[in-house]
Amino acid sequence: MAPPHGARLAGERINHEREAFDMRFRRTAGLLATVAAGAAVAAGTVSAGGSVLTGTITADGSSTLGPYVTAAAEAFQKKNPNTRVTVGISGTGGGFTRFCKGETDISDASRKINQATEAKACRDAGINYIAFATANDGISIVVNQQNTWATCLTMAELKKIWEPGSKVNNWNDIRPSFPNQSLRLFGPGTDSGTFDFFTEHVNGRARASRTDYQASEDDNVLVQGVSGERGGLGYFGLSYALENQSRLNIVRIDKGSGCVTPNNRTVQNRTYPISRGLFMYVKKSSFKRTEVQKFIQYILSNEKAIATKAKFVPLTPTQLKNAKRLWKYAVLNAKKT
Repeated sequence: MAPPHGARLAGERINHEREAFDMRFRRTAGLLATVAAGAAVAAGTVSAGGSVLTGTITADGSSTLGPYVTAAAEAFQKKNPNTRVTVGISGTGGGFTRFCKGETDISDASRKINQATEAKACRDAGINYIAFATANDGISIVVNQQNTWATCLTMAELKKIWEPGSKVNNWNDIRPSFPNQSLRLFGPGTDSGTFDFFTEHVNGRARASRTDYQASEDDNVLVQGVSGERGGLGYFGLSYALENQSRLNIVRIDKGSGCVTPNNRTVQNRTYPISRGLFMYVKKSSFKRTEVQKFIQYILSNEKAIATKAKFVPLTPTQLKNAKRLWKYAVLNAKKT
């Protein structure tokens, strides 16, 4: 027996309402999924194609730049948990050696690549690269906390201390007004970009240095050495000096226009005499991989926060603009090849 006319109309109305509700639900769910996917792409957790970002990136090189790249890697991996970034600190020279053998994706450097040796090794191995400016740094001269006399040294005095064949072994050899206190020297090893840059800018020729000092590629070893010797003096990147201000004194440097303290302003405008840029060299074949592109993009998008966390001097606005322009150009080229 057919249902009454009124009951049939009520049933049809219920079906129509259910279908309308289902359609609205599907539209809302689809919109939410699209928004979530867009947010994930913006955050860098997935690629533009919709896949989760994965892969391993290998970096090695400068002990000075190590804390910066490590801080960047940790933050990047937190946003992209399916990626892994390994960071070594074998020194700028050691990093370039591995890089030009094809062992790493990125070489962290506290100086520019040596064209005569390192760049040639890369060319001979068929390895092309892109050099991104990453941060700024001032090589800091540090002394023991008990040293109350050497608050400022001239560039000429630094050369007198560190030049090849130097016989300066007492603080009063540097300046007669300084006390009769044995001088103990600590500095980077010969694989360090800091060693290359310091010797070039202080002694007038890269790698020209006295050799009777305690050398280490590990800046923490140098901190320990200077902090343990009343007559100790050493040099390394500003980040390590700032990190250990409770254990060391940072010396101001005079190049002829007065004593200058290394800090963000004096390093960025290069009024601090031993200022430099820091770089990340990325292998072009590695840059074709999405995870490598995204890692460099993440650094350039967050470089000020990373630099602040790792106690580095950020890029200037012009430096950052140029680095971002280079990244875009490199991405376009990667798509063509």
